[in-house]
Amino acid sequence: MRQARLGLVPDPVEAALAAERAGADSIVCHLREDRRHIQDRDVARLRQRLSIPLNLEMSMASQIVTVALRVKPHQVTLVPERRQELTTEGGLDVIRYTRQLKRVIAAFQAKNIQVSLFVDPLDAQIQAAADVGTRVIELHTGRYASVFTNAQQTRQLQILQRAAVRGRRLGLGVAAGHGLDYTNVRALLRIEEIEEVNIGFSMVSRALFVGLAQAVRDMKALLQR
Repeated sequence: MRQARLGLVPDPVEAALAAERAGADSIVCHLREDRRHIQDRDVARLRQRLSIPLNLEMSMASQIVTVALRVKPHQVTLVPERRQELTTEGGLDVIRYTRQLKRVIAAFQAKNIQVSLFVDPLDAQIQAAADVGTRVIELHTGRYASVFTNAQQTRQLQILQRAAVRGRRLGLGVAAGHGLDYTNVRALLRIEEIEEVNIGFSMVSRALFVGLAQAVRDMKALLQR
């Protein structure tokens, strides 16, 4: 919203602090190569002012890696990125980028920055994630979030559950995210291996009507139940 007018408001840092006060466990922001929304200064300010962990979603572009190493967020989540996309469209191809990922992951771990890989719920990608040295994966839930029938939802939940079990057996922490909202997250919570969900758009959308603090409290209560 701020970048729509290239002004100073609304300030994403103040929004993050409001979410923190309402009970959010961490804050995720995506520093894109084209800087279409979050800016370098925002990331630095978030790191300075937040008391809860900051998770920086990012590509492996060298300039973005340089920013992340300088700011030192608690965690980085490596995602694929295309200039034309509206939002992240799928998981990172860990198999294809094995060599590059090993180098980037090592650089972050040397600075005590935890690395998560955003992956599709596929055995081969999860195994590759473990092989390159990450300790956390985030399962892409976009396909699950886009289905319309109960049968389709059940099928996608089974795929996510198998992927989560696979990740845990490999010693990985398992998170999930993309397209999750106040309705579809309920069934996902039955998968015990998923330790964390990252939810943004649906909460900001709800905040337009009930306020950001209430949107966060509503989601937190839902997750705790």
